Amino acid sequence: MQVDKNHKEMKEETIEIPIGKWLYAVKHNKWMSVSIVLAIALIVSLFFVFNGGSAGGVSGDKAASNLIDFINAQGTGQAELVSVVEKDGMYEVTVSFNGQNIPVLVTLDGKNLVSNVVPLDGSATENTDGAGTDTNTIADIEIGNSPSIGNEKAKVVVFEFSDFSCPFCAAASGDNEKMNAYMKQNSPSWEPIVTNLMKEYVDTGKVRFVAKYSMGHSGGHPAQLVGWCLNEQKLYWKFYPKAFENQDDVEDLDKMKALAKGVGADMSKLQTCLDSKKYDSQFDKEQNEGNAAGVQGTPAFFVNGRLVSGAVPYSQIKALIEQELNA
Repeated sequence: MQVDKNHKEMKEETIEIPIGKWLYAVKHNKWMSVSIVLAIALIVSLFFVFNGGSAGGVSGDKAASNLIDFINAQGTGQAELVSVVEKDGMYEVTVSFNGQNIPVLVTLDGKNLVSNVVPLDGSATENTDGAGTDTNTIADIEIGNSPSIGNEKAKVVVFEFSDFSCPFCAAASGDNEKMNAYMKQNSPSWEPIVTNLMKEYVDTGKVRFVAKYSMGHSGGHPAQLVGWCLNEQKLYWKFYPKAFENQDDVEDLDKMKALAKGVGADMSKLQTCLDSKKYDSQFDKEQNEGNAAGVQGTPAFFVNGRLVSGAVPYSQIKALIEQELNA
């Protein structure tokens, strides 16, 4: 195939710089938190190249047009241009895809998507999942009325900002077999965060775990509303794994109510809560909390205020928890 030939030629021209393993730490990256990752995974495999200089550059509009044409050609949805600006020797093209605005870096000649940015100042650390980690800034987040589980006096509090409809949130939960298999296929040593966190730290009284909402895919509003109402019946944490396990149904209120019944909900109380619309404003409230704390995609975890973005291997969260416990 012509694509294979071009890919081979591009690999032969790629310059390898022996600077070790680094974190994909573009601050505005949302790739691993939205479904566009699945749609344009082919781009990443084809266009991981180093393209120095701006010789033969094209306009930002042309570069953006090339990117959008390529994404739309994959047949998994339609991308639309939001904005394009020249930034740090490349174009940052923001596209709207599946309800999310995603910034993408494109070389100045409009030919290549840049799938990895390597900081040469040594400011990045290793991350095997392509997600961003910012443990230098400590976010101040209130538990409020959000669902929480574990020792209220625990030394470590872990917040998760997620969305029941977000595929990588399902992966992080460990409750969705399809996403678990997908993650392990890409990284055999990968282990999910939440199931391991619960067993090793929450159940042993070392960590308090708090669930917050941030939109990461189609919204998952029916599942989230049911979950918040079930929190009043102390059933949120029984519903949480069931919702991720049945992620294809999270936009169907009747199916979410059926899951609630399955975990022992008082259906009359649940319906009264849903009818009251008392949690409708919670979406914007927690979304704004996340934005203020630096959440730029889902899932996002805060370990005593230290941000880790993405469905990273559990070992990364565990390492931060141990640091905090031993501090």
